[in-house]
Amino acid sequence: MKAYIFPGQGAQFVGMGLDLYENYPKAQELFEQANEILGFAITDTMFEGTNDDLKQTKVTQPAIFLHSVILSKIMGEHFKPDMVAGHSLGEFSALVANGVLNFEDGLRLVSKRATAMQKACELQPGTMAAVLRLEDEVVEKICKETPGIVVAANYNCPGQLVISGEVEAINDACERLKAAGARRAMVLPVGGAFHSPLMQPAEEELASAIKATNFATPKCPIYQNVTASAVNNADEIKRNLIAQLTAPVKWTQSVRNMVKDGATQFTEVGPGKVLQGLVNKIEPTVEATSAELS
Repeated sequence: MKAYIFPGQGAQFVGMGLDLYENYPKAQELFEQANEILGFAITDTMFEGTNDDLKQTKVTQPAIFLHSVILSKIMGEHFKPDMVAGHSLGEFSALVANGVLNFEDGLRLVSKRATAMQKACELQPGTMAAVLRLEDEVVEKICKETPGIVVAANYNCPGQLVISGEVEAINDACERLKAAGARRAMVLPVGGAFHSPLMQPAEEELASAIKATNFATPKCPIYQNVTASAVNNADEIKRNLIAQLTAPVKWTQSVRNMVKDGATQFTEVGPGKVLQGLVNKIEPTVEATSAELS
């Protein structure tokens, strides 16, 4: 069975999508439509902006979404998923790809999400840190024992868990994690404490937009970050998508469940190869490749 997976924030690079824009009329049409919906020329930043321009949350999230979704659309009949999943932001790309959201609504929600997250970051500063070579249970226990807000945020692969929370609490937790045997516990260059309780204001803001948007029945199951299991019900998908902003990304668990349910081939649709690397570490026996255009 074929699983298609969609990357999240961090996969962006200057020049992303330019080859699609120049070589496929359908892609050009969708990029121009996106510029109109967003109210600014995101293509200028994607194709020839600076890294700093592209790192702005209001640009990064729609840019990765556009690259992923447009790529899936111009794959045409070659895009035949039996199941889909997306890492954090990538869940929105996955929902357009499996027919739950249309292109326009998906882009509007991603733009709303980016703006809401940026506001939440400014309201209550926070950060994230990557913890390497320590069992998940040990990381979770230390997070609970550390004063302040600090939680497990991204279960990326065995031996790689990202924590999120208040700056002081993250710094404290990093020292405790290193003392407990972590190979590394390093603060990441991110704008806020994503997938933590500090994102509650963003969750509330996004919830109203999601509730007001039409979600169709998916063409194939989506393995959502919050549950790590196959979801086919539109209302349940909505609930999980709202909860995603403050809940951890269960990527390791999602990939394992997809393989358990029959996935033998994983195709990453979008910029970069981050998810392929994670899949190879989670389930070394399955094939993981990049999406290709004929």
